[in-house]
Amino acid sequence: MSDRPADVRIHDFKEVDCGLSPAEAIAEAERCLQCKKPLCVKGCPVCIDIPAFIREIADGNFPAAARALKEQNMLPAICGRVCPQETQCEGVCILGSKETPIRIGALERFVADRERENDPSLPETAKPTGKRVAVVGSGPAGLTAAAELARAGHAVTIFESLHEAGGVLTYGIPAFRLPKDVVKAEIDQVLALGVRLKKNHLAGRSVATDQLLGYDAVFLATGAGLPAFMGILGENLNGVYSANEFLTRVNLMHADAFPEFDTPVLHGARVAVIGGGNVAMDAARVARRLGAKVSLIYRRGEEEMPARKAEVGHAKEEGIEFLTCTNPTRILGEQCVTGIECVKMSLCGIDASGRPSPKPIEGSEFTLDVDMVIQAIGTSPNPLLVSLIPGLERGRKGNVVVDNDGRTSIPHVYAGGDIATGAATVIEAMGSAKKAAAAIDAMLKGE
Repeated sequence: MSDRPADVRIHDFKEVDCGLSPAEAIAEAERCLQCKKPLCVKGCPVCIDIPAFIREIADGNFPAAARALKEQNMLPAICGRVCPQETQCEGVCILGSKETPIRIGALERFVADRERENDPSLPETAKPTGKRVAVVGSGPAGLTAAAELARAGHAVTIFESLHEAGGVLTYGIPAFRLPKDVVKAEIDQVLALGVRLKKNHLAGRSVATDQLLGYDAVFLATGAGLPAFMGILGENLNGVYSANEFLTRVNLMHADAFPEFDTPVLHGARVAVIGGGNVAMDAARVARRLGAKVSLIYRRGEEEMPARKAEVGHAKEEGIEFLTCTNPTRILGEQCVTGIECVKMSLCGIDASGRPSPKPIEGSEFTLDVDMVIQAIGTSPNPLLVSLIPGLERGRKGNVVVDNDGRTSIPHVYAGGDIATGAATVIEAMGSAKKAAAAIDAMLKGE
């Protein structure tokens, strides 16, 4: 896919990738070997029949390709944009051993976008079962579970605490990577299956836990919205944000358009972003679009960054400075941020994560002049709801303990996505939600 020029795109929030044309999509699909034992399907957390939808593209039958996609995934335009295909379906494509693997993500996006622009179709739903299911959270896990359960004939209600649905798809991922009209269109498709959505309903507060537990089944999908901080001096200064707050203010609450929208955010002239994952890249690129000179600080090398290589490349093109093997030790200032003190790191033996362990280099300290710091070093499940449900077992990191099918310690309560696994990818959350939805369906049908 072609990208918009970096010197143009840093001034707006329009999508960076331009997508495939019909001719390009057909040519790419014709490269597929149509393997008898397709490894790409096993590499997909939601088990899309990838050869089937690619075969339809090669034949020029784009509506049939969309139907094949939606058999297993009601969010194809989203997944085509944000899934780490390079480590999943494309990562195991047999063509990858000798040449470029099939661009499965680009093809998925093409099919979904084309259908949305023409005549979207819906998969069939079963006859109503009379069973009611409450889904808490409208992020990728909640939407996926809701769609699966609605298709099985159950009456599904999603409770969303914010004023817009989508979870991390709406408040976390910037529009230049995932346009919000795409998110809304795919949410509308889920709702068209008969799913009810109740926004501004905070489970455990405006919706009592007793009311939730009165449903025939409950699926918890509240994500991992509790940000982590480094615990260094100066984190309480004005101008220090978690990536969650910063991205939510801009993506969901339009702080980039203040005062047209009444949510402010600091427009730093010199911004430091701490972290090396996709969220760090998103925060850095958003700050760049707000006019800042941005430095991304990561304690390991670029090779160890968990962010997608494409996002790292886009960030570099857009002028983000990378300070790798560097770790912050203190944020400077009296009331507001004036700088950040860092130390260079050397990479030693392998740690528990399987990556080199960073160690400070004595005498390598230096100071970076900044007026804003964004920390993007991870998140954990929000404890509000789970702490209010008696008997719900939690793990050491605040996650809800589940079995392989998403069952919790309460018989009719299930959980999936980041609330169960900790922060992970959109598609991994969807995969766990599909497994839980199948288990819920079986439980409700007495199987």
